[in-house]
Amino acid sequence: MAAKSDGAAVSLRTDIPAECPSGSDPRPPRHRAAEQRYSVPDCCWTLCALLVFFSDGASDLWLAADYYLRRSYWCFALTLVFVVIPSVVVQVLSFRWFAYDFTETVESGTAAAAVVGGASIAGESDFSTTDSGERGAGRPAEAGVLPGPGTGGGVRGCCRAFVWLFQAIIHIFQLAQVWRYVHALYLGVQSRWHRDPERRHYYWRMMFESADISMLRLLESFLKSAPQLVLQLSIMNQATQVLPLQGLSASASLMSLAWMVASYQKALRDSRDDKLPMTYKAVIVQILWHLFTIGARTLAFALFASVFHLYFAIFIVAHWCIMTFWIIQGETDFCMSKWEEIIYNMMVGIVYVFCWFSVREGRTRCRMLIYSLTVFIENVALTTAWYLYRDPRTSDFYAVTMVCAVASSYALGTFFMFVYYCLLHPDGPISGWGYIVEKEVPAETLASPAASLPPDVVSSPPRTLQRTKGSEREQGSGVDGDVFQVRALRGAQAPAPNLTPRTEGPVIRIDLPRKKYPAWDAHFIDRRLRKTILVLESAAPVTPRIQYRCLGTPKEVMEYETTV
Repeated sequence: MAAKSDGAAVSLRTDIPAECPSGSDPRPPRHRAAEQRYSVPDCCWTLCALLVFFSDGASDLWLAADYYLRRSYWCFALTLVFVVIPSVVVQVLSFRWFAYDFTETVESGTAAAAVVGGASIAGESDFSTTDSGERGAGRPAEAGVLPGPGTGGGVRGCCRAFVWLFQAIIHIFQLAQVWRYVHALYLGVQSRWHRDPERRHYYWRMMFESADISMLRLLESFLKSAPQLVLQLSIMNQATQVLPLQGLSASASLMSLAWMVASYQKALRDSRDDKLPMTYKAVIVQILWHLFTIGARTLAFALFASVFHLYFAIFIVAHWCIMTFWIIQGETDFCMSKWEEIIYNMMVGIVYVFCWFSVREGRTRCRMLIYSLTVFIENVALTTAWYLYRDPRTSDFYAVTMVCAVASSYALGTFFMFVYYCLLHPDGPISGWGYIVEKEVPAETLASPAASLPPDVVSSPPRTLQRTKGSEREQGSGVDGDVFQVRALRGAQAPAPNLTPRTEGPVIRIDLPRKKYPAWDAHFIDRRLRKTILVLESAAPVTPRIQYRCLGTPKEVMEYETTV
């Protein structure tokens, strides 16, 4: 969930402290320049996401109208409730984000642009959001980059009023997701048509828009598509027949759930420069993984709910409470405030009712194993209870078919999960107790002491270290660097010796520690930081880099001496 900044200082500097190399670059690093450009598959992916969104919403509304014409008023009411209420919640959240992004009180953006313009003239290079009013107040005319909200005359005011009216209409008609998809597509195409520095600015605006739509659609999917899927499966099971519209609605809801879980993970990885991006082949396999596991889960729910109405509600609430407590106990770090973190954990608890969702950094194998065993036992118990206490009119062939459908769907989902982690995971395939990176490790990533390697690659200091020889110690004594050299992993190619990280240009220093994956970076979820960074990025002559506060120097991390 997005939040306003809590007063974290942001400074613009042209030098980098030696003990804290830049860990997050707002523009694509050199070794990922080809991957970070907007491509034709990215455009096709956005168009397919729009198709999934329209098919899910249209099929639900069409089915609700069909229920009304068939005089099934209870089914009509429940179907419509699960469409309207989640959509309204998402529209309100989306409009809140737009209102903050487009508000006329842009003190941070105005001051940031003024500081950049003044720095190029007067030689100053420091900027902080906490004192932006004092530092930018005396140089608006000198900077000449971004005028204040009171300038521009009546034309500017009419344009802003038109934008407010347009966005209000879009959100009233429940089309915020469509507008954000179209806007992300437009920004991506613009980044492809333009050259630097306009290309980088359009690309990062597209990345911010993709992050917003991923969060909104994931929330909407588990508030609307998941309960809608369980409802329609329960109605079909009670009626012992499947109407074409019921099958279409259930299939669209299931596809929307699987699509958005995979799409969210791809957007999150694409936003992090310390993680390798997810290929579309891996995304497709992850969609199949969640498609079959969520399908088995919802089918077991529907079978149990068709017989035990009250007990099903008790089971769902109990499972949600346990999962939410488990997530809160893990001390996640996604949001910018404590209360928003709790709300986020409660929403992830809803996701955990249906499928696995990584919320903690580090090795997830043990947690995933516990969750998978729990879901497997619950599916077996729910299906067995339905089989034993089903309606006597239900034939044995139909009952056995349903049980086999639950078992085979979950088995297929588990198979695709192993395919993803063993063959297509961006960090490398799993072998034994850890990842073996068979892909080429970028030289710039290995060269930076502060670069964050995947957690399963290097998780702890080695227990035994080879003693440094005397000649090697003499050669390395004159270099102010790491205490010892970390050898490349088995299977990784040696980096080119002449490649070094980019050090030119200004640096935006954020007085916050960087959030660990799988959390979003603060400049993606904190809209004040995002707005300030966009203004600085568009106003600075050279694209600035983002640097978070270091918790310790490389020498403090590598505290073991090889000669001891």
